[in-house]
Amino acid sequence: MNDQTKTSARLSGLRDTLARAGVDGFLVPHTDEHQSEYLPACAERLAWLTGFTGSAGNAVVLRGNLQDRAAIFVDGRYTLQAANEVDDEFFEICHISDISSVDWLAEAASDGGIIGYDPWLHTRNQLRKLADTISPATLQPMVDNPIDGLWEDQPAAPSGPITAHEVEFSGQSFDEKSRRIADSLLKDGDRAVILTNADSIAWLFNIRGTDVDHTPVALCFASLETGENGPLARLFIDSGRVNDEVSAHLGERVMQMEPGEFARYLDSLGAEKVRIRLCPNTGAAWIYNRLESAGAVIHEAGDPCTLPKAIKNEIELAGTRAAHIRDGVAVTRFLAWLDAQPAGSVDEIGAADRLETQRREDPKFRDLSFTTISGAGSNGAIVHYRVNGDSNAVLEQGLYLVDSGAQYPDGTTDITRTVAIGAPSDEMRRHFTLVLKGHIALASCRFPKGSRGSQLDPLARQFLWQAGLDYDHGTGHGVGSYLAVHEGPHRIAKVGSDAPLIPGMVVSNEPGYYLEGAYGIRIENLLEVVALDGVGQDGRVFYGLNELTRAPLDRRLIAKELLTAAEISWVDKYHARVWADIEPHLKDGDRTWLMAATDSL
Repeated sequence: MNDQTKTSARLSGLRDTLARAGVDGFLVPHTDEHQSEYLPACAERLAWLTGFTGSAGNAVVLRGNLQDRAAIFVDGRYTLQAANEVDDEFFEICHISDISSVDWLAEAASDGGIIGYDPWLHTRNQLRKLADTISPATLQPMVDNPIDGLWEDQPAAPSGPITAHEVEFSGQSFDEKSRRIADSLLKDGDRAVILTNADSIAWLFNIRGTDVDHTPVALCFASLETGENGPLARLFIDSGRVNDEVSAHLGERVMQMEPGEFARYLDSLGAEKVRIRLCPNTGAAWIYNRLESAGAVIHEAGDPCTLPKAIKNEIELAGTRAAHIRDGVAVTRFLAWLDAQPAGSVDEIGAADRLETQRREDPKFRDLSFTTISGAGSNGAIVHYRVNGDSNAVLEQGLYLVDSGAQYPDGTTDITRTVAIGAPSDEMRRHFTLVLKGHIALASCRFPKGSRGSQLDPLARQFLWQAGLDYDHGTGHGVGSYLAVHEGPHRIAKVGSDAPLIPGMVVSNEPGYYLEGAYGIRIENLLEVVALDGVGQDGRVFYGLNELTRAPLDRRLIAKELLTAAEISWVDKYHARVWADIEPHLKDGDRTWLMAATDSL
């Protein structure tokens, strides 16, 4: 069955199921019960239905009185990818900056209708906004996700073992973390919190798992209750996944319960009529509905683990600094190897495999932190490109963009380098340098305490804007500690978050430029938010950003004449730090290459 026939059959089957259920449409988000960005294979329903394999997007399928329409919605990172993967004969491909799925549905269902949804895959706030916008159409939860009934070879839910994340890496024990979170609950008058985010649970309990590719989490639910004798936690996970060593690591204050007991536990909280904290932005609507039907009082507030998880302690910071030096050695050795290969002799898969091989030589390497983006030429213009056997291109004259990272027990890395294959054109050098100027402006900025990422974002874009250019993705995201490579609550973007940048946070700096059909450029380092010595005027406290990433920039792509003296100094100082930290770990050939790569401008 070809892809077009497959898409047609799947859409037809879904519409038939919806008709039997008496609903006129269905929402297909890219998420799971934990509102994860990266999903286990069994939750890739959007990809199964549409063919789109990106990490963010959603679709709406309509039928009956609303006509047989379907649309998929993606942001600027995925417009080119969606166009390549989704058949526009069956789906309207929409950029969310032009129209959101909510507004599209409100227009399509302006005369009313019943729209079905899976209550495990939508949050309370998402449904509130949707219900308000699409009226007179109404929303109806469906007991079973109709896609699951059609997906004949749907993978089984992951069931791998969990492991302990020792205090030598986490810096704090479960007891210390749980008491801190319990104190915050008591302060707010909450009896307990329901935890649904896999990375929050991994952080609090100091456990790691293998349920999601490249993100070391176990997909489960948990709670933390305040008590007279201290906090008590419950971890809802299959007992077969927890060995004796991990049980001892969890300790007596953690009750291990089977996943099937979660619903009854929620009912018991409701029966006690106690106040329960649950995040309306991340908690599944199913959990809200269960608690409310049992009589619980719900305090809608953010996940209390999110901010302390993002503010790394000194052990975690020391670990991530060490991890970035080891990672920088691997990336530098890869860049040296790549520079020695004749143009046209390496393809995208071969380059990505070589980079992974270099990282695997580190005994502490555990996994990649995401699937490597290895894009030659025009493929580099696809922001979140994923190479496959059909798209695999040869690295020929032009630009090569490689965005990659690794998971180590002491830290998570994420780095992007753009490399010239052969002699770059003046246009390539100009665009690269405009991106570099923005990267430098953000990396070297000072900002007052309380600043949000949205306030810093224009610093990275200003030189592109002056040239009439821009990029359709955020400039920076938080990064976990042997956890998710994308971590909140902070970010640097046009539309930022309410969370200010706080010392101890790790954030990326990754401006870019993408010329469709030609090449992509991105420069990404990870930075640590730090408090600066001294105070500003009137006693103001100022913060700055320290570089964590250690790998050279491609000097061949830098148009020195476009840089100021201060920008040239920044590049030279950064390369001096790369040389100082990486050179001791290199052998003669790689050392000679790095000496030239980090030579002063």
